[in-house]
Amino acid sequence: MMVREEIKKAIEKAVKEYKFPEVLVECSKDHGDYSTNVAMIIARKEGKNPQEVAKLLIKKMEDKRWKVEIAGPGFINFFLSDEYLKKVKVDTKLKVRKGKINVEFISANPTGPLTLGNGRGGFGGDVLSNVLEKAGYNVTREFYINDRGKQVQGLKEGVYKGEARTATQIQKENKKVITKEMKIKFDIWFSEKSLIKEIAKSLAFLKKKSLTYEKDNALWFKSTSFGDDKDRVLVKENGETTYLASDIAYLKNKFNRGFKKLIIFLGADHHGYIGRMKAAVEALGHDKEQLDFIIMQLVTLMESGEAKRMSKRAGVYKTIKELIDNLGLDVVRFFFIQRGANSHLIFDLDLAKEKSEKNPVYYVQYAYARMSSILRKAKVKPSNLNLLGEEDMKLLKQVIRFPEIIEDTAKDYQIQRVPQYAIELAESFHRFYQCCPVISDDKKLTASRLALVKITRGILKEVLDLMGISAPEKM
Repeated sequence: MMVREEIKKAIEKAVKEYKFPEVLVECSKDHGDYSTNVAMIIARKEGKNPQEVAKLLIKKMEDKRWKVEIAGPGFINFFLSDEYLKKVKVDTKLKVRKGKINVEFISANPTGPLTLGNGRGGFGGDVLSNVLEKAGYNVTREFYINDRGKQVQGLKEGVYKGEARTATQIQKENKKVITKEMKIKFDIWFSEKSLIKEIAKSLAFLKKKSLTYEKDNALWFKSTSFGDDKDRVLVKENGETTYLASDIAYLKNKFNRGFKKLIIFLGADHHGYIGRMKAAVEALGHDKEQLDFIIMQLVTLMESGEAKRMSKRAGVYKTIKELIDNLGLDVVRFFFIQRGANSHLIFDLDLAKEKSEKNPVYYVQYAYARMSSILRKAKVKPSNLNLLGEEDMKLLKQVIRFPEIIEDTAKDYQIQRVPQYAIELAESFHRFYQCCPVISDDKKLTASRLALVKITRGILKEVLDLMGISAPEKM
C-alpha cells in the first residue's frame, strides 16, 4: 500500500463520526511530509474552531509510523519516521483496476504531413496510455483513419497545397512517421470506411428512440435533449451523412467492444465537439462521464527570444518529423509533455538544443547515467537502508512518491506531472550525491547508500519508460 493511502486510512478512521466523503492528503514540501485540511473542512461544516477539531483528530491519529502536528489555521501535518520509511516497499505496479479503456489520439486528416499539434497529441496520448497501463487498466491505443468524406475524395486524384500526393500515400507516410520516428505503437488502426453500415444502424437506433426529426430536407439529432447548445444535422439535404453521424456510429462501435471509458485527444479548434459528443453518448444509453476529452492547445516554437513562423513556404520546423530529426526523439517527447494540455506550449528551441544541465532532459538522463556509473564502480553489494541518515532520507521520500504520481495522473490525466516528477527526483538525487558520499571506507554505510541508489535508479527508469525516453547507462 502507498504511504499516502496508509495516512488516508488513519484519517478516515479518525473522522468516521463526521461521515466525511473523501479525505484529501497532499505531499507537502514546506510543512511535514504530508498534509491534510480535513479539520478545516469539518470545522466549517460543523461551525467549530478548526484548531480544536484538529486537536481532537490528531489524538486518534498518533502512530509510530509518523508524528502528527497542527499548523496554521488548522492544517494537520504528518512527519514520517525514518524507521517506517526504511521499511516502505515502493510498488511499481499498482493494484489492478477493472474495465477497459480506449484512448484515441492523433487521428490526423490525410491532408499533409503530421504537424506539431499532431505531435503534441500523439506523445500525450502515448504517455497517458502508459500511465493508465501502469495503474492496472486494460488500455487500447486507437488511431481513427479518416478515409472517407470530401477531403479524402479531393485527394484521390488531386493535390493539396501543391503536393501531388494521394490521401493513401499521405496516410502511409504518416503511419511510418508515427511508428518509426515517434515510436508510438497503436493497437488498432480503425478505418472510417468500415463504419458505413454501422452509420445506418446508428441512425435507425436514434430514430427508433424518437431522437431525430426532419427539417429543411435534412435529418437532425435532438442533441439539446442531452445538454447540447443546439440540435445537430445527421444527414444533409443532399443525402450525405455528417461527421457527427460517423462519430455516433464510432462511439456505438467502441461501447459494443466492451470499453467502459473512452478518452479522445482533440486539437484546440475542436472544443465545440464536446457537447454534441457527450449528448451522443447519453442518447446511446451510456453515462456521459464514460467519455472524456483532452483538448491539446497550440504549440509555439521560440528561438533567440522570437516566435518562429511555421509556414510551409518558409520550411521551418513545419512537421513533427523535422523537429525530431533536428533535436532527437527524447528531447521532443519530454518538451511536448512538460505542459498541461490546457496550456499553450512554448517550445524553447535554444533550451532543447542545450547539451547541459540547463536542459531538463539532459539533467534527468544524466542523473540516471550517474547512478548507473556508481553501481558499476561499487565493490560492495547493496544491502538494506538501515544506516541511512537525515540527508539520505530526503531522497527516499522523493522515491516513495512514485505510486502516487501514477495514481493521480491516471485519475486526472495531467501527464505533465510525470516529467515534473522526473525532474524533482533527479534534483533530489543530485543533492544527495553532493552531500552524501555513496562509496566510502564505511562498508556498511556504503552498502546502505548503494541500496538507495539502486532503488532510485529503478524508479527513474520506470519514469523514463513511461515517457518513452531512453535511459542511458553512460553520458
